[in-house]
Amino acid sequence: MASFFANSSYLSHEVLRPLSHIRGCWELTWDSEEEKYAEEESSYAALLNMLLEELTNASPPTCYHDNEDCLAEYVVKHLHWRIHKVRNRWVGEDYESILEQGAFHDLNEQDLILAAAGRIRAALKRGQKHFDLMESSHRRMLAAVLSIVLYRRTPPPKDPEAGA
Repeated sequence: MASFFANSSYLSHEVLRPLSHIRGCWELTWDSEEEKYAEEESSYAALLNMLLEELTNASPPTCYHDNEDCLAEYVVKHLHWRIHKVRNRWVGEDYESILEQGAFHDLNEQDLILAAAGRIRAALKRGQKHFDLMESSHRRMLAAVLSIVLYRRTPPPKDPEAGA
């Protein structure tokens, strides 16, 4: 998995920049000796490295859309969004928003993790051996899924009024 995301030109911008309002340090530096992103204070590198390790150990499903469908079905059933599936696509709202809202019931982000692992497996099967080499629309969707996971796993900021 490290080689799939190693020294990516797009990863920082597509996965972490959308989270820059939470943590300003969103640019990544690849550590080729450690084969992971250099962990800097106030950056997402540590969380991202843990997520990439988790993806390494995930058993991707045959059809990653099934895990994404679970999230969309939650949105329909519990949030009463007027979305529906046409062939293989959910329509009626922005797909990233559907996944983000559906993730609120996704215990430990397991559906999101499996969907991401499945998207990576699909890219590899198509000969796209690196995140930067993925077909752009599939790369953006994988980036959105990873952003949602990182957003959900970002600890709240420490309260400066709480004292040391």
